[in-house]
Amino acid sequence: MLYHDLFKSMEAVRWNFAHDIPWDDFDGTKLSDEQAYTIKMNAITEWAALPATEMFLRDNKDDSDFCAFMSVWFFEEQKHSLVLIEYLRRFRPELMPTEEELHKVRFEFDPAPAMETLMLHFCGEVRLNHWYRRAADWHTEPVIKSIYKIVAQDEARHAGAYLRYMKRALVHKGQEFGLQARLAFSKIGVLMASAHRTAQALHPTNLHVNKAMFPEDTVQSKLPSPGWLENWLDTQIRFDKEWEHKVSSRILHNMSLLMGSSFETVQELNRYRKDLTRQVGSDSPLIQV
Repeated sequence: MLYHDLFKSMEAVRWNFAHDIPWDDFDGTKLSDEQAYTIKMNAITEWAALPATEMFLRDNKDDSDFCAFMSVWFFEEQKHSLVLIEYLRRFRPELMPTEEELHKVRFEFDPAPAMETLMLHFCGEVRLNHWYRRAADWHTEPVIKSIYKIVAQDEARHAGAYLRYMKRALVHKGQEFGLQARLAFSKIGVLMASAHRTAQALHPTNLHVNKAMFPEDTVQSKLPSPGWLENWLDTQIRFDKEWEHKVSSRILHNMSLLMGSSFETVQELNRYRKDLTRQVGSDSPLIQV
C-alpha cells in the first residue's frame, strides 16, 4: 500500500495557515481589482476538488489504498481554496465567494475509466503547478505571491503521488491489467501533452464530464465568469508557448520513465499508443474535450 508512506511524506512538509503565510506583509497598493478577481475564480475552481473526490471514490471502489489517499488529496486541495478565500476575507471581503457560488461547482461527473482519470489528474496537477508558478510571477502583492508559490509546490507533490499509483498499476494486478493501464496512460498523455494544438486550456476543470448537462458540464462553466480561464492564461499570467512546452516536456519525461521508453515528442508517444492498441485489440474513445 502507498497511502501510509504518502501520508507521512506529505504530513512532514504540510504548511500552516498561521505560521507559513506572511499575512503581515500585505501591501494593498500592489493588489489591483483585476488581480483580486482572479483570486476569487481560483478559489472557486479549487473547491471543485469536492466533486472530483466523490468521483474518485465512486470509480475506485475496489481500491481502498487509493481511496484512503483521497483523504490527503481532498484535504490539501480544499485547503488551497480556503487559503485563497481567507486572503479575500482579510483584504478584499467583497470578493469572497458565496456558498451558492461554491456549491455550484459541485455536480456529478459521469463514470469514467479509472486509469484514464488517474492519468488525466496527474497531467492536471503538472499543469496547475506551472499555472500557479506563472500566477506568482504575475501578481505584485507579496502575500498572494507567496500563497501561489506554496500551492504550486503542493500540486507538484500531488502529481508525484499520482505517478506512484500509476507505477503500481503497471504491475500489481497482472500483465493484462498493466497493458490496459499503459494504453490508458498513453492515450491521455497524448491528449494532455498536445495542448498547443487545441483552442482551449486542457485541465480537468475545463473538460466535459456530464453528458446530461452538456455543454454546461465543465467546472469552468459553473463559475461566475465562465470565460475567465482563457483570459487569465492568455492576457494576465501569459501562459505562452514556452510554458506550454514546459508542461508537455514534464508529461513526456514522466511517461518515458513510467513506460521505460524515450518520448521526446507527442508523436513518439502517440506511436507507442498505437503499438499498444494493436496489442490490446481495441481503441476506446478519448475523454471528450
